[in-house]
Amino acid sequence: MPRYLPEPEYRHGSPSQTAVMLVNLGTPEAPTAAAVRPYLREFLSDRRVVELPRVLWWPILNGIILNVRPRRSAEKYAAIWTEQGSPLKIHVERQTKLLRGFLGEAGHRLLVDYAMRYGKPSVAETLHRLKAQGCLRILIVPLYPQYAASTTATVFDAVGRWLQSTRNAPEIRHIRAFGDHPGYIAALANSVREHWQRHGRPQNAYRLVISFHGLPRYSLDKGDPYHCECHKTARLLAEALQLPDDAYQLCFQSRFGRAEWLQPYTAATLETLARNGVQRVDVICPGFTADCLETLEEIAIEGRAVFLKAGGQAFHYLPCLNEREDWLHALTHFVATHLQGWPTQTVPEASLLQSSALRARALGARQ
Repeated sequence: MPRYLPEPEYRHGSPSQTAVMLVNLGTPEAPTAAAVRPYLREFLSDRRVVELPRVLWWPILNGIILNVRPRRSAEKYAAIWTEQGSPLKIHVERQTKLLRGFLGEAGHRLLVDYAMRYGKPSVAETLHRLKAQGCLRILIVPLYPQYAASTTATVFDAVGRWLQSTRNAPEIRHIRAFGDHPGYIAALANSVREHWQRHGRPQNAYRLVISFHGLPRYSLDKGDPYHCECHKTARLLAEALQLPDDAYQLCFQSRFGRAEWLQPYTAATLETLARNGVQRVDVICPGFTADCLETLEEIAIEGRAVFLKAGGQAFHYLPCLNEREDWLHALTHFVATHLQGWPTQTVPEASLLQSSALRARALGARQ
């Protein structure tokens, strides 16, 4: 028998709400080994992230990785941490607020919240909170532009587990991917053009490096579409910028372990480009919608060091779209499309009373 979570108080006749829930990967609560350890344990315990048999993986994870890697990862997080906290969490919180505002301007009255797949707030916590606010229709928006079983599908898994523990389950919709959405591609292209306007665009000895998060090679062999979707995003971006094939380079970063991963590898690519006479690279990461450890530390710090050490002259990292207005307008349009057929005009009673009071004061002023 399923074990149901305590249900929020239900009031007959109360209006139901519609909600949008953004989901990103997650982040530790602090740049310390003590905070990184439980985050890594949750992340690396996911069967979709590491597909090795548990009898092989469990001793490695608990006996080696969780005793060594947290300290190293904490040092990397410390290099990018801000006074406000984790960059990823800051950006996702801002994206949530801005999306709520843009949807409101488009006439949608709904709740917009966010969750982290690993860490806090968890998918279950945010779903439970939305349900407590009367949401019986929830659109799940994983902020992974390209679909992968180890990213997008894990969000679907977490939502499914929460539904199994919920007696009065809401209606759920999922967005699968948006790496080829015209608005997303246009925002990426705009960010590159603006960078070129500020820093110039060399005609020779130059590459635009398009780096995506890597996955083990076996993910492609088993039918994961991620590799193909990354290539499509890169091709569409290059076409939008009217780049010839020899002006840009696609590659994959974040290799972990000794197994073969999707190639070419970003670090090796940066080194090879420098040794072959490329003097400047601009690096963009279209697989991330918000700056995080993998972009700010692995690319902007480590990638820069690799390129310059190999003889490169100029390295520029282009920030993720983060809170760019064109990207958030594209996300608003994309989300609104997936909300079609759902009522999104229901306003909480307190907001209705407040609006009525404002209208009454406005009428009084006019009289």
